[in-house]
Amino acid sequence: MEQAMEADTLELESFLPYRLYRLADAVSREFSRVYKDRHGLTRPEWRTLAGLGQHGTMTATALGEQSAMHKTKVSRAVAELERRRWLTRKPDEKDRRIEHLTLTGAGLAAYREMVPLAKAFERELLGRLSAEERMAIVSGVAALETALASG
Repeated sequence: MEQAMEADTLELESFLPYRLYRLADAVSREFSRVYKDRHGLTRPEWRTLAGLGQHGTMTATALGEQSAMHKTKVSRAVAELERRRWLTRKPDEKDRRIEHLTLTGAGLAAYREMVPLAKAFERELLGRLSAEERMAIVSGVAALETALASG
């Protein structure tokens, strides 16, 4: 009977998807202190700022896909960054339902201020690991991304 119960039980602490989610959330929470302290940004606002800073002009749909955010989170983040005058919206010439989002000078300045802080955070995070562990996590994450992208 005990063996049957064990087969029907999922140990979350050793279940890789659960562990990856918890790890991603812990890293994201720790990094959020950087952009929250500096600019009072939420996670979706930071991800929107970072996406536009890296890629230039994007649509909300593209931002959602790039950052794995639901469209309502993207919409709220865009509205807040627009309220701060950190981004502008420009309707698509062919399809007025589509808006092209671009950082303003102030938004770009905030992004550029955050880039070295983000890179320093990543260096510090990876610095907690040995060189072998760093190589293993970077290659392991890349391998999982490739495996999942190919179906």
